[in-house]
Amino acid sequence: MKNNRGFTMIELLIVIVILGLLASLVAPKFFSQLGTAERGIASAQMNAFETALDTYRLDMGGYPAALEELRKSDKPRWDGPYLPKEIPMDPWGNPYVYKTPGDEGNPYKILSYGADGKEGGTDNNEDIVHK
Repeated sequence: MKNNRGFTMIELLIVIVILGLLASLVAPKFFSQLGTAERGIASAQMNAFETALDTYRLDMGGYPAALEELRKSDKPRWDGPYLPKEIPMDPWGNPYVYKTPGDEGNPYKILSYGADGKEGGTDNNEDIVHK
């Protein structure tokens, strides 16, 4: 009497199909969280800009014309650098946009154009605006 202890091809195919179905249910939730994480990183970086900009304003009496002035300037009373490292890019590798004055009476506006790097958009391409 012969005793086969292996799996048949049908059993292996059923296992592969079940694994594929499970992966198709889990993958969308996992990948949607990646976009949420990137948006959170952008928001945290913009909060760091806000702190640096407010410290700059206290020293200089106004806000800088460009974010680069947070790192280097030859203006009198400049007591920086106000950011500990180089000005970061947004999580998608695009530069942050800094506008002064900002909208609706705000002294400045910082934004990231999202994953596509273009103004407007939805989902991961949606603009992230701070102030």
